[in-house]
Amino acid sequence: MAYANSPDAAPSRITSAKLVVAGGFGVGKTTFVGAVSEIPPVNTEAWMTQASESVDPPDMGDQKTKTTVAMDFGRITLARDLVLYLFGTPGQPRFWPMWDDLCRGASAAVVLVDTRRLDASFAAVNYFENDSDLPFIVAVNLFDGRQTHGLGEVREALQLAKAVPVTTCDARDRRSVVQSLTGALTYTMKRTAAGRPGALAP
Repeated sequence: MAYANSPDAAPSRITSAKLVVAGGFGVGKTTFVGAVSEIPPVNTEAWMTQASESVDPPDMGDQKTKTTVAMDFGRITLARDLVLYLFGTPGQPRFWPMWDDLCRGASAAVVLVDTRRLDASFAAVNYFENDSDLPFIVAVNLFDGRQTHGLGEVREALQLAKAVPVTTCDARDRRSVVQSLTGALTYTMKRTAAGRPGALAP
């Protein structure tokens, strides 16, 4: 007989899930993925130059000097039998056509929001509400560790459906990011139990 802790024991079935981290330009997606990835995160950041000013506005109030031009990728093991693969989308409008490919096969999405530039999040919310069946939650990134607007205000401003969870997140903090990822998966499982799209892939 093989016991659970025996070297001869059959390995547990591992469930993997693909999660998308989306949002507008400069909301913290690269930081979010990097905060939890157990492998060196893959990112496609490039230096912002004067030639890109007309398409990637540099005046964001946080001295942003780089921008993602394809995607971010990371991996985190949440439990012995659950591995998450994280894909961060580029936020600039010229890269929006990539979102369909990045979301294909995903179980859930986290839409990061910067309340200092809430308008930058409208396109991402619109995409997941109208152009994708992917379950998503909204996470307000706490820049400088401060929450400047109530979650109810954010929900109203983004005109979110009542069912969409809204939470806060510090994209620099591993524990905070893990809570957001767990929240997204929980929302997917609730939708799946209710017979709506969104499921984990064994």
